Amino acid sequence: MKAIFMGTPDFAVPCLKSLCDVAEVIAVITQPDKPKGRGKKMQPTPVKVEALERNIPVYQPEKVKTPEFTAKLKEMAPDIIIVVAFGQILSQEILDIPKYGCVNVHASLLPRYRGAAPIHWCIINGEKETGVTTMYMNAGLDTGDMLLKSHVDITPEMTTAELHDILMEQGAGLLVETVKQIEAGTIKREKQDDSLSNYAKMLNKETGHINWNESAEKLHNLIRGLNSYPVAWSTLNGNAYKFWLSKVAENSYDVSSAKPGQVIAVHKKGFAVATGDGVLEILEIQPPSKKRMSAGDFVRGHGVSEGDCFEC
Repeated sequence: MKAIFMGTPDFAVPCLKSLCDVAEVIAVITQPDKPKGRGKKMQPTPVKVEALERNIPVYQPEKVKTPEFTAKLKEMAPDIIIVVAFGQILSQEILDIPKYGCVNVHASLLPRYRGAAPIHWCIINGEKETGVTTMYMNAGLDTGDMLLKSHVDITPEMTTAELHDILMEQGAGLLVETVKQIEAGTIKREKQDDSLSNYAKMLNKETGHINWNESAEKLHNLIRGLNSYPVAWSTLNGNAYKFWLSKVAENSYDVSSAKPGQVIAVHKKGFAVATGDGVLEILEIQPPSKKRMSAGDFVRGHGVSEGDCFEC
C-alpha cells in the first residue's frame, strides 16, 4: 500500500520505521521546525530527521487542513494515512481521502484516556495498566472505531519517561500488525463505549504544582507522572525546586507535630517530607538554576534541613 505518515515527536519515530517495512511511504507530514535551546536555533522534528535519512519527501504545513494542502494530499492519492502524535486535527475531507482510511496509534487503552497526554495521566491517576490502541480516525477526538490493542503493566515506581519508551516500541509493533490485517481484509472494528471514556487534558506548569496537603501516594504519582515533562515543583523560601523521583516512605516517622510540606528527616539518600497523609521520600531534585541531582547530594550540600517547610 502507498502510505502517508503524519507524526512529530520521538514517540512516532519507531512507528515510521516499522511502517516502511510493510508499506511504501510516499510522504511524511510533520510539524514545522521550531527554535530550541539558548541560541534559539531552528530544530527539525524527530520524525523529519528520520524521514530525511530514508529519503522520504517531507511536508511541514502550519495547518494541514487548508484547501491548498488538502489538494496536495489528494494529488498524492495515498491508500492509507497513518497518524501518530502528529499534533494537528485532520478535517473530514482529509479523512475521506485514502481508500483504507486514516489510522491512529494512541498511547492508551481506549476509550480510556482520550486526548493529548494519556501516558502522563495514567500514572498521575495511579493506574495499574495501560497500553496502545490502533483505531480508525473520525471527526471526534480519539473516538473512532478501535482495531487492535496491546497491554502494559504500570509498576509502582515507573515514570512517564519509562512508560513512554515502552509504549513507543509497542505502538510500532501494533501498527505493523494493524496494517497487515487491513491489507488482508481481516481487521475487525470495535465501537468505543463513550460511557467508559475520560479525557487526558494537556499539561502545563501549574499541573506540577505540589499541594502537600495531598497524600504521599498521590504526590508520588504526580512526581513520577510528570517525569520528564513538565516536572512537579514546589517552593521553599521563595525559590522553586523541581522534584524528579520519590517514593512513599516505608519507615514509620513521627509526624504528630509536623505540618504538610515540612522536612521531617534528612539522611544519606535524601530527605523526607510530611504530607496530608503519610510521608514522601525525595530521591532526586533540581534546585533553582542547577541540574537535577540525587537528593543525597542535595542534602550533603546543605540544600535543606529538618524543619524547613515547602509551601503548599
